[in-house]
Amino acid sequence: MSTNTDYYRRAGLKKSQRGTEESPLVKWMLISIALAFCFVFLVLPLVNVFAQAFAKGWNFYWRSLAHPDSWAAIRLTLIVTAISVPLNVLFGLAAAWAIAKFKFPGKPALVTLIDLPFSVSPVVAGLMFVVLFGLQGFFGKWLDTHEIRIIFALPGIILATVFITFPFVARELIPVMQATGLEQEQAALTLGANGWQTFWHVTLPSVKWGLIYGVILCNARAMGEFGAVSVVSGHITGQTDTMPLRVEKLYNEYNAPAAFAVASLLALLALLTLGLKTLLEWKQARAERLIVTRVDS
Repeated sequence: MSTNTDYYRRAGLKKSQRGTEESPLVKWMLISIALAFCFVFLVLPLVNVFAQAFAKGWNFYWRSLAHPDSWAAIRLTLIVTAISVPLNVLFGLAAAWAIAKFKFPGKPALVTLIDLPFSVSPVVAGLMFVVLFGLQGFFGKWLDTHEIRIIFALPGIILATVFITFPFVARELIPVMQATGLEQEQAALTLGANGWQTFWHVTLPSVKWGLIYGVILCNARAMGEFGAVSVVSGHITGQTDTMPLRVEKLYNEYNAPAAFAVASLLALLALLTLGLKTLLEWKQARAERLIVTRVDS
C-alpha cells in the first residue's frame, strides 16, 4: 500500500512540475539577463567606487579617511545609527506584538502608518521636521526660548533617521509573529508565566531571526540615509555632516578621490551588512533542515 502511495505521489509531483519546466535555451537566457543586469547596475558601479577610491594609492586613501572633517562625519554616522536603531527596535517589537497578537480599534490605521515612510520622499520628511522644529516652525519660538536646538543639530538628524528607518524592524517582525500564532504564549500563561516572562522566554526567541534581519536592514538604511538628513542637518562641516553628506560635499569641491574614499567605506559597511544577513539566512535554513530531518527520522 505504501509503495502505491509513493508511486502516485512521485507521479503527481512530476506532473505538477511540467507546467514550470522550460527549455534549456529559455532558462539560460533568463539567467544571462539577470546576471547581466546585476553586473551592469550593481557589480560594475561597486568595483568602480573602490577603484576610484584607491586611484591615488593607499596613503591618499587613509589621509582622506583620517581627515578631521571626514572622521567627524564617520563618527556622527555611527552615533546616529547607534541611537536610531535601538529606538526602532523598541518600537518595532511593540508595534509587531500589538498588531500580531491583539485585536483593537484602529489596527489597520496603525499598519498603514508604519508603511508611511516607504511612500513619503525622504526630502519631504526632512521638510516636515523643519516645519515643526525649525526657527520659523510651529515649535520653533518655544525651542529657541528654552535654548533647545533640534534642526541643524544632532537631535534633528536622529529624528529624520528614525522616521526613515521606522518600518524596517516592525515589517520584518509582524509576519513572523503572525505565523507563530498564539498557542505558545497561551500555554506559557496557562503554566503560570506573567506577561513579561512570556514575552522574554517565549515570544522573543520565536522571532529572533526576524528581529535580527530587521536590525540589519534598519542599520544599513540608517548609515546610508541622505535626503532627510540633508534637509535637517544644515551641512555644517565637521559638525552635522554624515558620511553620505560628506561624500556629496567632497565631490562638489572637485575632490573626487577623497569622495570615493568615504564612499568606499560606506560601500564596505553595506557589503558587511549584506554578508551578515546572508550568513544568518544560511544558519536559519540549516537549522530548519536539521529540525525537518529529526522530525522525519
